Amino acid sequence: MEQQTGGGAVLAGRYRLIEPIGSGGMGKVWRAHDELLHRTVAVKELTAGLYVAQADREVLHARTQKEARAAARIQHPAVVTVHDVLEHDDRPWIVMEYIDGPSLAEAAKAAGRIEPREAARIGLHVLGALRAAHAVGVLHRDVKPGNVLLAKDGRVLLTDFGIAAIEGDSSITRTGEIVGSIDYLAPERVTGGAPDPSSDLWSLGATLYTAVEARSPFRRTSPISSLQAVVNDEPPPQRQSGALGPVITALLRKDPAERPSAVETERMLLEAMEGREPKAAQAYVPTRAVTTEELAPAQDQHDRPEAEARNAAHAPRPPRSPSGDSVATESLPERAVSGGGSVRGRVQRAAVVALVAALLGGGGVFGVLKYTGDTATGKGGGTDKNVSAPDQQNPGDGPKAKEPAEPPAGWKRVTDPTGFTLFVPEGWTRQMDGDQIDYTPDNGKHFIRIAADPTPDYVNPYAHLLDLEKQVQKRTDYKQQRLNQNTFRDSTRSALWDFTWTEKGTHAGPRRAKEQMYIDPDGTEYAIYMSSPAADWNTTSQQFDIVLSGWEPPAKAQ
Repeated sequence: MEQQTGGGAVLAGRYRLIEPIGSGGMGKVWRAHDELLHRTVAVKELTAGLYVAQADREVLHARTQKEARAAARIQHPAVVTVHDVLEHDDRPWIVMEYIDGPSLAEAAKAAGRIEPREAARIGLHVLGALRAAHAVGVLHRDVKPGNVLLAKDGRVLLTDFGIAAIEGDSSITRTGEIVGSIDYLAPERVTGGAPDPSSDLWSLGATLYTAVEARSPFRRTSPISSLQAVVNDEPPPQRQSGALGPVITALLRKDPAERPSAVETERMLLEAMEGREPKAAQAYVPTRAVTTEELAPAQDQHDRPEAEARNAAHAPRPPRSPSGDSVATESLPERAVSGGGSVRGRVQRAAVVALVAALLGGGGVFGVLKYTGDTATGKGGGTDKNVSAPDQQNPGDGPKAKEPAEPPAGWKRVTDPTGFTLFVPEGWTRQMDGDQIDYTPDNGKHFIRIAADPTPDYVNPYAHLLDLEKQVQKRTDYKQQRLNQNTFRDSTRSALWDFTWTEKGTHAGPRRAKEQMYIDPDGTEYAIYMSSPAADWNTTSQQFDIVLSGWEPPAKAQ
């Protein structure tokens, strides 16, 4: 049997790989040709097994076999059929039905959003697949837009049972393990509870929200803040869901016991597909106080956790204790939601942080926290393209893109492992601070920080910075020096922020920072930030201009 994988390789003497059509943290999916039956198939390659210890590889292989068994047990036209499971290059491969059509994630991104009645139709098919799976004791556990396939002949199919759980089978599940795409996980899974069929229905609700509202309801700027949002936040108000809105709200109840059953959900989706708002859904809509943020324009979004602002590339670092650990700051007021209070919220927040710290700190391959987008067949969580941008203020006063230049004396051009390029002073080295990438000569007293968000919540960085400024004002002696739209790299979707505050922990004393934020033509929001003691600002300000002059985003694949 051929030992080289890649286009043209033949598996088991019959499946010729043609081209990759999707990839994720655990594997790659190929379009292939079955030379025995002369048909096109999809072949899932488990690439994660190449980079783990033998013991972990055996568990991964067992999981792949389990995925095939789980899918094979489900007889339903909305479930992708598994044709074969084989061994090649000392790892398993799954041969599946090939679906000619995009994922829901891809379709929503291409169209801007999915119309509510069409989304309800799609939801009915996915619900049918889930009901068939639940009837034979199988939970999917990773329902998301990227795992919903839309065939060109009108069929809707659910795929990727790779982390499905068969009732009673815990032989290859590890204690404390959490798998799935973060912003589509049900709250009970985040806080350590046992998943059940209602957990898949929650994920269906989040998937439908993303389809019609063109953004993921709980995706934030970091994995931890996303998990916190799943547990503590209500989804942002729905503005485009129409008759489907109450159904989504019902499915996204935090308490599993308060969600509708699959039978009730089916009935409500049928009504929404006909354009009628399901009256039965009102029984599941929680009573809550409406905040001023919800009444504000769409770009103001919702009351985001303070932790999100603290994790943003441009926010001042929180006060730190003498030991160097971040000191907890007071949480923002939570919305009033029936069945939940602030004490419960604080406990759940603590559980989320502890859980993520344990998973990420362990370094194991099974802490699968998929955050940057849906995998396998498409990317989820599109940019909200329906939000109006604010009027420009002082446009054209920022640095513009130039022809590539050589760095000045004492500087070097650096291409970061993630792909972007910038000018950095000699002697500055790369560090990671959470999800952000820093370059610093003195462990953060002076530093450059870069952050990128491929699915930003705002169509205009100016609105984004205004929202972040609100968070910073609540907890520091912040003073704005400048905050306005500008033009950067020929993009008018740009904004510049200059501000001061007093650091109270590590590197204590007056500080100043400046940030250039802009949205690249591919839709990615980049933040380029620099901070130093206020006394050094004359030098730092000049350095910031040099940093920007050398900035290039990652090269696009050809």
